[in-house]
Amino acid sequence: MDSNHESDLVDEALNLRITDGHETQNGTPHLNNFVSTRRVTSTQKKAHDITKHFTEAAKALGTGQLIRDDFFTLFEAVGALEIMDPKMDSGFLGPEETLEDDYDVLREVLPEEVVGIMDQLLCSEVAWHMGHNLPQTLFSSLYIDRLLWPEPKTLEAACFKRDSPSPEGNPLLHIVLRAYCLSLIKTCDYVHKTISCEIYYEEEDFVSNLYNWNLLSAFDTYSIIKLLEQAISFVNEIESLKRSIREAIVCRLEFRKGFLNAVGLEAKLAKQKHTSIWRSCLDLLSDLTKSGELGTSILECFSSKIQRRLASTVPPRPLISTSIGDAHHYLQILLNDGIAARDVLECSTGSQITNFVLVFQSRKPQPSTYIRCLLMSFVNNILLFPAGSSWRAQFYFNDLTEIVLPAPILVDVKNFDVEAPHDPRFQISEKMNKFVAHVDLLFLDFIRCLNMNRSRTRRMLCHIVYDWEVFQLDAEEVDVDLRELTREKPLLSSQGPDAEEVWSFPLSSWVYYHKLRQMEWVVQLGFELQIYQDSELAGMYWYLNDLSSTRLLHLQRIYTFTSRRVNETQRPSFQQTAAFNLSLSFLEFAMLEASATKSLADALSCLYISLNHLGLVATNPSPYSTPEFRYSLRMKPFNAISIPPIPSYQHYTSEVSPFSDLPPDPPLAIEEANAERLQSLLESADLATKIARKEWEAVGKASVESARCHGCEKEWREGQKNVLRSVIALGIAVAAVKKWVAEGSQVGKLKVEIAEKGYHDWWIVPKVKST
Repeated sequence: MDSNHESDLVDEALNLRITDGHETQNGTPHLNNFVSTRRVTSTQKKAHDITKHFTEAAKALGTGQLIRDDFFTLFEAVGALEIMDPKMDSGFLGPEETLEDDYDVLREVLPEEVVGIMDQLLCSEVAWHMGHNLPQTLFSSLYIDRLLWPEPKTLEAACFKRDSPSPEGNPLLHIVLRAYCLSLIKTCDYVHKTISCEIYYEEEDFVSNLYNWNLLSAFDTYSIIKLLEQAISFVNEIESLKRSIREAIVCRLEFRKGFLNAVGLEAKLAKQKHTSIWRSCLDLLSDLTKSGELGTSILECFSSKIQRRLASTVPPRPLISTSIGDAHHYLQILLNDGIAARDVLECSTGSQITNFVLVFQSRKPQPSTYIRCLLMSFVNNILLFPAGSSWRAQFYFNDLTEIVLPAPILVDVKNFDVEAPHDPRFQISEKMNKFVAHVDLLFLDFIRCLNMNRSRTRRMLCHIVYDWEVFQLDAEEVDVDLRELTREKPLLSSQGPDAEEVWSFPLSSWVYYHKLRQMEWVVQLGFELQIYQDSELAGMYWYLNDLSSTRLLHLQRIYTFTSRRVNETQRPSFQQTAAFNLSLSFLEFAMLEASATKSLADALSCLYISLNHLGLVATNPSPYSTPEFRYSLRMKPFNAISIPPIPSYQHYTSEVSPFSDLPPDPPLAIEEANAERLQSLLESADLATKIARKEWEAVGKASVESARCHGCEKEWREGQKNVLRSVIALGIAVAAVKKWVAEGSQVGKLKVEIAEKGYHDWWIVPKVKST
């Protein structure tokens, strides 16, 4: 193309405009004559309101139905959002609205307003602890915003008047409120660090995003504590203040000082059972509650406009703040939980730690995310201090000795000092060291799992069970290798030539025991979380009965080998005698608890089977599933488990639906053909209930050493009382159904109510009444 023709094209492009024709205003040929493009035309159109027609058409859609146009992409859908919608546009300004807030942070504040602002900040802090993000809570405070933005390089620079590090006048603001705000920010910094060091789920438990702000991490606690003490002295010297207002301000400063010390000194005091700081905060909290009505709130000192600087791409969110009464109640629970969490330092074995975490997490309401992470940090200190693999090995060796009592040479830490490769102790130490290294990871993950929120605990247990399943197979191979090194002698299954050799398999037996406990907890947490429908309770309690029966048989097997080792040991040393007594006491209590669980689950299963047949338990319609499909879903967490195997659906049906060959009886009458079978089933429920009551009474009377409930005895015993109450209520329900069936249902109707909350979350007992 020559230069003249090229310049003509440039001129044509510069003179281009949208028209209905093919020529420009200069009369020269249009560019469309050279390049074929789509012509844009503009015609006048009339708008029609289709809202009514659209609403009527939408009513024809069923629940879950969606209409999708292939030519209307997600990009176009997002682009269709209105930019000026205040619900979506964080930068939208309404009429006469300014970009920045009009509230003057440096305004003179009255003493009553100082109290009110402190309480408002406390409520925002509690809302953050509850799981809301910082822009909706603390970062919405203009006072906090002024202290943290821009980021102060020195503590003196963290003030409300940035251009003057030593402002004059307004001492309640620059001395008192500043000290309170700085200590609150530093407290949140320690809380954030404690939670960030442990495993939690973002926006499910806690929102850790700081939006590139720093919570005074570079400044030490002592300097802020000193500012609080200066503020307390200043307030006490103001004679013009009313006594009630002075005490209210001082109380809040003292509480802030104590709370900062409590969360800030955990790392230094994690090895000690030191709770005096937490208890002092608890005492001060009652004084805060009494003076809660003295403050005057200032709503204008909190603003959602700060969100524009923190997260400009996120739609504006409403501010979150709890009431002062709810905030004090939440802090009271948090402080009590913080005091109780330190009791885990009394635990020294794996079973003690497991029982403590289980009991602690069953508190109502469940401890907050910060307390759960604090508890996990204590557990880490127990397991990881003092440093050294031999100590950690001894920790797990103690747990092995307590449960399975293996050969002493297997759990002797002195084997790690042997360096001769041909020595059997050296070979044993190598295998046991690998075993301990694997156990260490699994046990820590298991405790972390128990320390999560209840829904997440059950979900993660389903994955952890499979990890222990794989580990059990590996442990069996190690047992076979160690069998030759320890020269173990087997037991004979019977007398005679057909007798089979039975080996102890101590390591895999230990793993199998823990795996069975985890499988039971998966099922029991399903009851607590109300996952199962009422019509499924019979089947799930039957499966729990099956699991606990398997655990009981396994414990009896372990007890057999333990008793043989005790009887074969002649002239045991003091340490051996202590180990024998420890193991036997554990096994006796574990068998008692497993038998009690089996009896209670059996009784509940028999009762619910009877109620299902009588049509007294509501059954929700399930048009998109079958009973076999629902059973497979309930057993899905255990599909990968080889031992114990999942019962087949045919076996499950024969046990849970023994009346499947007969039509269900109506609630008003019982056929004679079914009456005898119902009576037999209810007799089994009655007998199992009586056995369960005796066994749970024995469990509740066990000593702290037998139950391994160190640090949580009071709450553990309260839990056993609740189980016993459930057993008593079950006995009443079984007796009512038995009487009604025995009298041929001629005494009136039978009403069954399955409450959402009973005496114990794991044991759902129906209320049966005759009307």
